[in-house]
Amino acid sequence: MCDYSLEHTASRPAKVGDRLVTRQFWNTTTRGFCPEERSAVAVCLLPGTEVSFQNEVRRELTFGRRKGVVRHTVARFRQINLDNPCTHHDALEFPDGEIVLLTHLLPGQQATELQLPASEAPSKPEVTVPLTATEAAV
Repeated sequence: MCDYSLEHTASRPAKVGDRLVTRQFWNTTTRGFCPEERSAVAVCLLPGTEVSFQNEVRRELTFGRRKGVVRHTVARFRQINLDNPCTHHDALEFPDGEIVLLTHLLPGQQATELQLPASEAPSKPEVTVPLTATEAAV
């Protein structure tokens, strides 16, 4: 998904193996992922997507936060605060449970998409209709 404030920004879905860079998108206050070539195209992740950063993740210092580095290089994309339509939703959850909004990541960090989430809808089993006695005899 791409955050609500990127709805007027060119975007594309993420693919496994994508090499991504965090950036602040032009004419918005929102940060997110773009392709490594640093284009103005937002790469939209699905909840559950796993990404690996080249280095420990750097975040901006926000009120009440003293650390600017998350001591992990792997995270899972998720959306939070979905009950509030007027706030950022795109976030990363790290192995220790820490959740950081994408818009709080410092620009210029390199990441690779490792894995897309498993399909949410299991394939439907084939439905077989039992034959009637007449059809079975034929």
